[in-house]
Amino acid sequence: MKTIYLVIPCYNEEAVLPETTKRLTELMSDLRQQGMITPQSRIVLVNDGSKDRTWEMIEEYYRTQPQFFEGICLSRNQGHQNALLAGMMTVKDRCDAVISLDADLQDDINAIREMIAKFEEGFDVVYGVRSARKTDSAFKRMTAQGFYKLMHLMGAEVVYNHADYRLMSRRALEGLAEYREVNLFLRGIVPMIGYPSTTVYYERAKRFAGESKYPLKKMLGFAMQGITSLSVKPIRMITSLGVTIFLVSMAMIIYCLIRHFTGYTVAGWTSTAISVWAIGGLQLFAVGVIGEYIGKIYLETKQRPKYFVQTYLSDRKDDNGDFTHR
Repeated sequence: MKTIYLVIPCYNEEAVLPETTKRLTELMSDLRQQGMITPQSRIVLVNDGSKDRTWEMIEEYYRTQPQFFEGICLSRNQGHQNALLAGMMTVKDRCDAVISLDADLQDDINAIREMIAKFEEGFDVVYGVRSARKTDSAFKRMTAQGFYKLMHLMGAEVVYNHADYRLMSRRALEGLAEYREVNLFLRGIVPMIGYPSTTVYYERAKRFAGESKYPLKKMLGFAMQGITSLSVKPIRMITSLGVTIFLVSMAMIIYCLIRHFTGYTVAGWTSTAISVWAIGGLQLFAVGVIGEYIGKIYLETKQRPKYFVQTYLSDRKDDNGDFTHR
């Protein structure tokens, strides 16, 4: 039997937590009875600076069911990726593997059984991958597929139709801890660890309560974060485009000189204006992309901490023999 921790980032999830905790406690009870996990396995709810009653509810779950729940409260909202990392890094030394999933349980929790089975077979990372996108709107499906294709085009190694539903062994978590970058994109970083991995497939359900925490604007920002955090291809593409335009410009200069010395003059300013605007726009776009990378370098050099754990609720003792609910 293995000790498995479920790590769930929570941001304003009071509408979904009652149903989520009910389903997960039933699952954990079944897994314990079947001998798939140890009684020390836990569900860890990470409060990411929620403004509603999320943390109060987590505290209540810990008080009433400490045999199932632990709670982590971050000092402020740090974003989904940092909250997920905070949970995994806090508990990695207490378990054999961690399974990360979202609080809305759109990801089928029955896939956890297969994840644990794959882990027992020797896989360090097990990716939960959607088998289809039937519950998505046409727009959501189109943008999601475009996102994965763009990431592959830009040279980022991501698993198609995989979000953050995955199992990671303690060894894989130790490897993840070696990555120090501030701009986290776990979907791209985890495949870079390189330990044996596999996938399990499931059908994604609709969100049963609450609102999505990833509107279109946030998804676009997430995509930009992923591309600029993992790939330098945009810079190389701009460099190639710049060289091409430079060669075309040289050819145009030669052409204009020949026209001038042979007595032909080009009348009108339209072509000149279009050229100036086109090159000016390209330059501004290039500066913007390069500026994005410079911004990343600026943040990385600061070496700012990615999160602070304000409170960790646990009935497990630490290395000094003290309880860790502080």
